[in-house]
Amino acid sequence: MKLRQFSSESVSEGHPDKVADRISDAVLDAMLSQDPQARVACETLVTTGLALVAGEITTSAQVNIPEVTRETLLEIGYDAAEFGIDGRTCSVLTSIDRQSPDIAMGVDTGGAGDQGMMFGFATDETEELMPLPLVCAHRLTRALAEKRRAGAIPWLRPDGKSQVTVEYDGDTPSRISTVVLSAQHSPDVEIDEIRATLTREVIEPHLPAELFDSGRAVIHVNPTGRFVTGGPQGDVGLTGRKVIVDTYGGMGRHGGGAFSGKDPTKVDRSAAYASRWAAKNVVASGAAKRCEIQLAYAIGVSEPVSIWVDTHNTGVVADERIAAAVGEVFDFRPASIIRDLDLRKPIFAPTAAYGHFGRMPCTVERLGQQVTVFPWERVDRVEELRSALDL
Repeated sequence: MKLRQFSSESVSEGHPDKVADRISDAVLDAMLSQDPQARVACETLVTTGLALVAGEITTSAQVNIPEVTRETLLEIGYDAAEFGIDGRTCSVLTSIDRQSPDIAMGVDTGGAGDQGMMFGFATDETEELMPLPLVCAHRLTRALAEKRRAGAIPWLRPDGKSQVTVEYDGDTPSRISTVVLSAQHSPDVEIDEIRATLTREVIEPHLPAELFDSGRAVIHVNPTGRFVTGGPQGDVGLTGRKVIVDTYGGMGRHGGGAFSGKDPTKVDRSAAYASRWAAKNVVASGAAKRCEIQLAYAIGVSEPVSIWVDTHNTGVVADERIAAAVGEVFDFRPASIIRDLDLRKPIFAPTAAYGHFGRMPCTVERLGQQVTVFPWERVDRVEELRSALDL
């Protein structure tokens, strides 16, 4: 087979765009915790010493948006002016309007909140049924945050990025060929220490030993030699600007719609979750080794205008049969997705960093409620799909 290479990136929770995503989702969760029917489209901009929260929101909830914004910044780790933004002292501006009544008219009857197409993807190359390059990239950025929070690497600061290149033999991962890791740091640490420490403490322990040989792979740690200025001071952060990090790392299509800050009546979010749920169950059922599902909607219309399945020639039956079975087993009307995945709960802030997909569902307490986060990762329709496909 021909060897090919594929790369995916991840960014840490302190990356400016992820800071914006987290604030938008924290505002959304705060509103849903009081008003499950809240209509929220919340966008955030963060820069040096400033957070701007804007949106179209219709709700009975009483939420102190500046307070939520400050708490979120501090939770992430932006608690000192030398980091470029301090949740205790930064400026927080808000500009909030109500949801357009023209949109509400279609959503109130159970229709989609917008037109558009959403993609879900799954592959059997990892336990998470996710692409290996992205799984590995997320492990590295999550490890950076864990080391920083634990104080294990005291010079780490919140911003960071990773990129992992996997060499494939046909469709099978054969080795990790290149790793890029950039971590924000305090100004009083030497680059040689940074590179040695991050290779030893972050890269080597968190990549699969059977695929990663640090002596053979190309490793770039802080390749510019210095990463002191970062976070919102280094770059303006905006909600919804890391859609490939949020999904499948570039392996699989993307419909273009971002997730964070949007309540589940927005199919950009809920239908993307539903299509991942369906694709994951298709692969888990054994119907295909790889599955991509597209859903498309018209604003104000409840039924999707199309359901498309592509198994990349890995299906045990024709893609058309799988598409028919998926349409039979899953109800993709927005109100049904919200009901089946219980999406009117404050479950969204945990999705804002390290990907919306590939993490096991779990029950946690958030904002005074017991909620299940990542419910779209359930593998609970396998037997129904097998029955529909006569497998």
